[in-house]
Amino acid sequence: MRRIILIGVLLSLFNVIEAQERRFRPEEEFDSFDRRHDTLSRAQRKSTGIKNIKNSNAKIEDYLIISHLSDTIHVDTTLTIKKEYKFNYLRKDNFGLMPFANLGQTYNRLTQDFQSTDLMPKFGARARHYNYMEIEDINYYRVPTPLTELFFKTAFEQGQLADSFFTVNTSPQFNFSIAYKGLRSLGNYQHQLTSTGNFRFTTNYSTKNNRYHFRGHIVTQDLLNQENGGLDQASVENFESGVEEFLDRSLLEVNFERAQAESVLKGKRFHLDHSYHIIRKKDSLSKNKLAIGHIMSFKDKFYEYNQATGNSVFGISASGAIKDKVTLENFYNQLSLNYSNDVLGDLQFNVSHNNYNYGYNSLFRDEENNITITNRLKGDILSAGGKYRKQFKKFELQGEMGLNVSGDFEGNFLRAHATFKLKEDVFAKASINHNAKAPNYNMLLYQSRYINYNWQNSFNNIETQQLAFQLKFKDYADVTVDYSTINDYVYFAEDIQTSFVKPFQSSESIAYLRVKLANELKYGKFALNNTVLYQNVQNDNNIYNVPQFITRNTLYFSSHLFKKAMFLQTGVTLNYFTKYYMDAYNPLLAEFYVQNEKEYGGFPRLDFFVNAKIRQTRIFLKAEHFNPTITGYNYYSAPNYPYRDFVVRFGVVWNFFL
Repeated sequence: MRRIILIGVLLSLFNVIEAQERRFRPEEEFDSFDRRHDTLSRAQRKSTGIKNIKNSNAKIEDYLIISHLSDTIHVDTTLTIKKEYKFNYLRKDNFGLMPFANLGQTYNRLTQDFQSTDLMPKFGARARHYNYMEIEDINYYRVPTPLTELFFKTAFEQGQLADSFFTVNTSPQFNFSIAYKGLRSLGNYQHQLTSTGNFRFTTNYSTKNNRYHFRGHIVTQDLLNQENGGLDQASVENFESGVEEFLDRSLLEVNFERAQAESVLKGKRFHLDHSYHIIRKKDSLSKNKLAIGHIMSFKDKFYEYNQATGNSVFGISASGAIKDKVTLENFYNQLSLNYSNDVLGDLQFNVSHNNYNYGYNSLFRDEENNITITNRLKGDILSAGGKYRKQFKKFELQGEMGLNVSGDFEGNFLRAHATFKLKEDVFAKASINHNAKAPNYNMLLYQSRYINYNWQNSFNNIETQQLAFQLKFKDYADVTVDYSTINDYVYFAEDIQTSFVKPFQSSESIAYLRVKLANELKYGKFALNNTVLYQNVQNDNNIYNVPQFITRNTLYFSSHLFKKAMFLQTGVTLNYFTKYYMDAYNPLLAEFYVQNEKEYGGFPRLDFFVNAKIRQTRIFLKAEHFNPTITGYNYYSAPNYPYRDFVVRFGVVWNFFL
């Protein structure tokens, strides 16, 4: 009944929707000098072909993309090296992520930012969530004419990746968009098929007097992956030998050859965010604003692991066929009061309510040890919080805090940062973050037909603290430094007694330092783009492992051709990370776990690309990882899971301005 009422409310309100300029300007991201000024130059604007649209008064700056925090940029049809980095399955820069062999599989994380404002546990199966679009991944739009974007990229063996998007303003007050990203890829190894789909619908509305603002979205997602368990030991040796016979990867044996398996992550979300300005600033003499806001979000998701028969890798199973399914329903409401004053700044006070229901449809009982594991974690959480922002000429101060007031999960966070523009092209930022929250749901409660994969834990909250600094010279370099401490860290690892994977909580404190440098050197039509990350982890038991160095270096050439009818960009990219005890992958849990038996890494990945732009169309051609015959075949994304072989892939991004 609650779902029916919620869907009815959403559908009735979706007739009056638009993106609002929220009172709190979102913080600038570390990789952005000032996103509000990340626009095209006049010369670039002329090359986009916008002059041919039906509305001759429309400019590229009028096609707005609005984030969930109301941070606004405009559509950018230029071709830059950053577009090359983002032309992938996730459609964002994946520096620090090590992809698996097939498109649509998971990624092994080489680095992690422990800054967080979460107050609730996350759903498990985190390895399946890289392409799962959360609230912060959904954008809203405002356009003077209909806008369409088509994305296409070839996949691996009998498949392709496509992302289609359309948005239109039926009036200056009302906009809606619809998009779908779909993938199907067979892969080069046995039992590695991926099939994913992400549907998004957004809409936003504001009244003519600008008092009421409304925006919302509906997202449904279906992510299916076959699981092959990685290569068996004999195939690992055949893979590393580089024997020509086994360059046909379908000949290599996998651990789930007979007991074939697949995992499915499905979810849907209905989200709305609206506000009403009781007192609004009418002119330059007004000093006060007062508004009330309401956010309502309902999400329903499940993860399911299916296997034809049990496999000894996971031990004894309670039945022949394996079908493990876990669900989560979460209903969230937040009420906020926003006050703005020219002297005091921007203030927000909010209260929120979380109703959660996570778990399974059956109880688990261990007769031998007389232990019964519950099937559900459910309840209600009441939280309170606030935000603050104040601009002092070139200096800006922002802060945010939250606290769980009642319920079974304790949690709190505090985040603050100060930014300062030393000069027009020099930007400095300092941040502090504290967070304490419960571990993910699957670490607290897990059930499976595999006997050794059943547990119920009462872990302490994971506490993290982070200090971060950034200094950015807009045209030269961007340097960021952050230092984190993690207490009561919860992680997956093999149990020494049983050799099966389960969650553990550490009593030691982990110290984690990261130093990142990004810069670009130019000489004529040539450029060298560099991103280098240094990491140092202090933990006695090696429960958190990352490579000491990660680097990405691109040497490329850019030039206009054919009387500036085409813009060409071509070059070579080197990706490299030092050897370390790389996390292993558990397909049953869809989680990575700590292993300290063998180091992986230390191999280069070289890509050659040729990209071109003709009007609003960007064409991408890349020879990926073309160096194995020179550098050898010892390259892995995780233990027993090889990285991709040499392949040539093609893609295109095409914008239409009607």
